[in-house]
Amino acid sequence: MRAPTTDPATPAFRGPGFPEFVALIAMMMALNALAIDAMLPALPAIGEALGVVSENSRQWVITAYLLGFGVTQIIYGPLADRYGRKPVLMVGLGLYVVFSVLAAFSTSFELLIAARVGTGIGAAALRVLAVSIVRDRYSGRAMARVMSLSFLVFLGVPILAPALGQLVLTIAPWPWVFGVLAVGGAAFALWAAIRLPETLHPEDRMPIEVDRIVAAFREALTSRRSMGYTLAMTSVSGALFGFINSSQQIFFDVFHEPGLFTLVFGAVAGGIAVASLLNARLVERLGSRLISHSALLGFIVMSTIHAAVAFSGHETIWTFAVLQALTMFCFGLIAGNFGAMAMEPMGHIAGTASSAQGFISTTGGAALGFLIGQQFNGSAVPMTTGFVLLGLTALACVLFAERGRLFRARNLPPVPAAS
Repeated sequence: MRAPTTDPATPAFRGPGFPEFVALIAMMMALNALAIDAMLPALPAIGEALGVVSENSRQWVITAYLLGFGVTQIIYGPLADRYGRKPVLMVGLGLYVVFSVLAAFSTSFELLIAARVGTGIGAAALRVLAVSIVRDRYSGRAMARVMSLSFLVFLGVPILAPALGQLVLTIAPWPWVFGVLAVGGAAFALWAAIRLPETLHPEDRMPIEVDRIVAAFREALTSRRSMGYTLAMTSVSGALFGFINSSQQIFFDVFHEPGLFTLVFGAVAGGIAVASLLNARLVERLGSRLISHSALLGFIVMSTIHAAVAFSGHETIWTFAVLQALTMFCFGLIAGNFGAMAMEPMGHIAGTASSAQGFISTTGGAALGFLIGQQFNGSAVPMTTGFVLLGLTALACVLFAERGRLFRARNLPPVPAAS
């Protein structure tokens, strides 16, 4: 039985040092963000080129990817526990590149949606492997620090991705947005192949046995703390995806400021990045619970204020930018901590647990975000109302996980990485 290191300055295996390791994990996450946010400026052009009449239907370009990304996470965990992290990562990257190329050459909206599902299926491996590889090396607050730093680098992509998509559109037609994904995926595959070693020790590999897999999923799905935080993450992810689905239409159709879309979207994403950096500095001193529980309450308060402004009819592009940035700042203090706390009891089945949690939080979040997006009615009211409701749902899930108490510190010993 091997325990992960808790000192992020001390590598547990031969390979990249701490900064490069964080960068590798961050890029696994960033390829996912790039596949979502770079699309946003291109949605009108895609709709026009492929004959999509309903503007709300264009949201399928985002949701189809998220559904493929969420549903297939459940199979990658057992595969990674059996065959190792690196081979599964390479397969996922291959799918990501191939289906991005197919999306670029799509001649119908239906083919594009199918390609987006396929791209999401490939990207699902990146999400599962990112968490599993970190859990192979770290636990507890050290794991939360690594995830926060990775999340910070990853969040640079949402800030820049819409601008990157817009830049591509100024010099090339919309298929080249998908071409950028293919090039990025291929470049990262080469980097990972050369620099990332296998983190799962040979003696810790688990055979693919139905009874064992069912038992592992049952353990992951019946842990009160793990599932409570997974469902809370599902709720706040639904709010995030609701914002992503609605943002392009809000800027183009509500504020009539398409030129400010990439700037304001980047500022909102910047709120998450600043929060993640702050969390990385404070989490080992203050603890995940104090930070994330306080942030969740702030998320609910800011969402409520924003909803009140939208309902009153006084929403402007600047009130939207400020209030949404503050709300997403709170999200940045929530996401990494909730993910780390959901995984903390699951070190001995990290791959399977990561699959189960990713399946629930992404698929459920995508469905909730799509539901919010489809309510778009020419105002920001549906989106802001969704934020309030999902924030309250997340609070209920956290109270369930913590048996009705917030801010309760837990000084748990490191959980073994494998047995």
